[in-house]
Amino acid sequence: MDEASKKKKVLTPLAALKKAESYCAYQERAQQEVRDKLYDWGLHMEDVEQTISKLIESNFLNEERFAKAYVLGKFRMQGWGKIKIVQQLKLKRISKPLIQIALREIDLDDYEAKLTGIIEKKIDKPIAKLSYQERSKLVRYLMGKGYETDLIFRMLGNRDDLDG
Repeated sequence: MDEASKKKKVLTPLAALKKAESYCAYQERAQQEVRDKLYDWGLHMEDVEQTISKLIESNFLNEERFAKAYVLGKFRMQGWGKIKIVQQLKLKRISKPLIQIALREIDLDDYEAKLTGIIEKKIDKPIAKLSYQERSKLVRYLMGKGYETDLIFRMLGNRDDLDG
């Protein structure tokens, strides 16, 4: 046995359940995050799935609650748009119906206000005075944050092109 495998302690299913409860109580988790963690702790598939079931039954793990918390957190704290949020939730293997439910947590007025705030922080002069290159750079930045192009152009007061 090499050094790395000697150090890695394999947990019993009961010990893993207790540790997973703490892990889930600390912050909302996606099922896949917890599943991966249980495998990291050395549990086998049957034990992992039983532990996941127990966590769901005891409400330590709730995929809808996680998705809603994730959506609001990324929107409010990071200023992410819906496109980026959806991509990240898909990477966490959240189902499409749950993603749609979670996205309803974002108020449309708040969404537009957040985008306006990001635009105002990013530029130091009126939108009308931006050069083509500055507008292009701003649009790319906002798309990178996950905002929809039609909304970006509407907020910039120009839908068809970046010429202004």
